[in-house]
Amino acid sequence: MFDDFFLRAIFAGVGLALTTGPLGCFIIWRRMAYFGDTISHSALLGVALSLLFQLNLTLSVFAVAALVSILLLFLQRRQALSADALLGILSHATLAIGLVIVAFMSWVRIDLIAFLFGDILAVSPSDIAVIWGGGILVLAAIVWLWRPLLASTVNPELAEAEGLRPERARLFFMLLMAVVIAIAMKIVGILLITALLIIPAATARRFAGTPETMAIFASLLGAVAVVGGLFGSLRYDTPSGPSIVVAALVLFIISLLPLVRRSGTPAAQQRGQSS
Repeated sequence: MFDDFFLRAIFAGVGLALTTGPLGCFIIWRRMAYFGDTISHSALLGVALSLLFQLNLTLSVFAVAALVSILLLFLQRRQALSADALLGILSHATLAIGLVIVAFMSWVRIDLIAFLFGDILAVSPSDIAVIWGGGILVLAAIVWLWRPLLASTVNPELAEAEGLRPERARLFFMLLMAVVIAIAMKIVGILLITALLIIPAATARRFAGTPETMAIFASLLGAVAVVGGLFGSLRYDTPSGPSIVVAALVLFIISLLPLVRRSGTPAAQQRGQSS
């Protein structure tokens, strides 16, 4: 029998994987990997502000990530700089400001390694409630926004003409990303969140025939990576968060083998990747 902390880690990790799967698919289709990095890096600023003002950690991280998302949309509309330049500025600026604030708080002992790489083995029952509760809300929102999100991914102009309001859908998608970053930080850490979002989705793309099946496969592959990474961490005494990402990478490499059958990529995915 396994210890309670190990079972809690599996339960929490699977809950997170089920949530990140569909979001990761939209990141792949929209080519927004750098955006995921930017939002995850801003989480450290949220951590610093929560410690400085004694705020709830998850809410503080969400607030900062949401603010960065809204700021990015505002700056993109002004078209002062290209999207990748804005993402680079916001990503490194928020990370640097967070580290500077942490350095000034000499009276607080902070385990930066835990925040950067996560500590899934330390999750509590209340953490699991937050992960599953937040995950259910995120998945419900994705189901509600699925049509406008998919339509705006394939053809934003056509989505606008059909009254699907793609800009609003994009804003909601960014806010959902902020929610996932906030609830995922304790599990895989700031630096590994994007990997858990992208790698299972990229693997699922090799087998999916429709966008819906790709989202389901991404969630299932993420769950397999969580379980495999945790058992590998237990067997070889390696860090749990990085082990989960390595397990996801192994699944991706296996999917690239010529013996693995690849299903046809749906037109919606192809157009989403080229947009």
